[in-house]
Amino acid sequence: MTVEVAKLGFHWNSSLLSTPFAPRSRLKPQNPFQFSPRKLLVPPLSSSLVEEQPLSFTEPENFLIDALIGVQGRGRSASPEQLEEVEGAVQILEGSEGVPDPTSSGLIEGRWQLIFTTRPGTASPIQRTFVGVDFFSVFQEVYLRTDDPRVSNIVRFSDAIGELKVEAAASIKDGKRILFRFDRAAFSFTFLPFKVPYPVPFRLLGDEAKGWLDTTYLSPSGNIRISRGNKGTTFVLQKKTGPRQKLLSAISTESGVIEAIDDFISQNQSLAKEQPELLEGEWQLIWSSQTETDSWLVNAANGLMGKQIVKENGQLKFLVDILLGLRFSMNGTFVKSDTNTYDVTMDDAAILAGPFGVPMEMKTKFNMELLYTDDKIRITRGFNKIMFVHLRVGRTKHK
Repeated sequence: MTVEVAKLGFHWNSSLLSTPFAPRSRLKPQNPFQFSPRKLLVPPLSSSLVEEQPLSFTEPENFLIDALIGVQGRGRSASPEQLEEVEGAVQILEGSEGVPDPTSSGLIEGRWQLIFTTRPGTASPIQRTFVGVDFFSVFQEVYLRTDDPRVSNIVRFSDAIGELKVEAAASIKDGKRILFRFDRAAFSFTFLPFKVPYPVPFRLLGDEAKGWLDTTYLSPSGNIRISRGNKGTTFVLQKKTGPRQKLLSAISTESGVIEAIDDFISQNQSLAKEQPELLEGEWQLIWSSQTETDSWLVNAANGLMGKQIVKENGQLKFLVDILLGLRFSMNGTFVKSDTNTYDVTMDDAAILAGPFGVPMEMKTKFNMELLYTDDKIRITRGFNKIMFVHLRVGRTKHK
């Protein structure tokens, strides 16, 4: 097994070792004709989708934050357009005035959450994230002003399970560069009173156990950091998280989503419109509170899968990719019936194969309650009182 913990510039090869404690991937081949309750409907979203914090952000920092909204898997599943936008925002910040000599600043100290990382094509196999990491929160701790300076990478499985922490002895080379060398790693399980060592022979790894990490931007607020590692990878990290980041992180880990939604809506009341409207555009379903399993066709017709495309003049379309180029399409209308409630009627369904379609006799009607919306995320309560979270895709770039 080839392992890289946290993708934060720490790399080693443990191809001859394995451990029963290592988390296994929960990704399974999906049958498009089945629908599982509370199942992720797109590749896992990372907590790289961050909420604008009630802190002082510069315009370039807001540009980066906005570019990261919608990026999946901390960059693993980002589209070329998303990567281009994020890289552009990163370069702008790296060329701006951040904290000078960040390794000498106390602002670099503490726990940082990884919200985005690149994976260059020239990277060695040991740079690949270990199995299942996208489902967990990833952090880096930096403590340089102690008798034992250290930089640690942490994969947090859950509050109920615990975490894996990989530590490296660190030293400051100059104002930007930190040198490190791995020397220990262990699991800290919540249900055990002791740590379980992760069996990696650091002394035998030679150069694979050491490296360096440059901090190319540290925000004056101490909340955003951009670093580049010796393997050529770029990392974007953040200290404080907001309601949006917590919500999308909960969706990624399939844990506490309803509570995160309640918290997000509560803390964003001032941002919500008094007369909310369904915004035009393509909206990808990323989570639903569906608890009953129906046929995929019924779920698709009720908006429990795929995209919702909101058009002008009250036109609505459901679009679901099936397989081999086949798609399910259903057109209908929505009419506002109250302050934040719409009557939805869908009655024009078809199976599409390129420009051709086979009509289907289907009709569904339900009320849609708009709980929250902005130009990036939408939360509704729809068919059978099921709650939905949609993410806007194909949006125009931040200006």
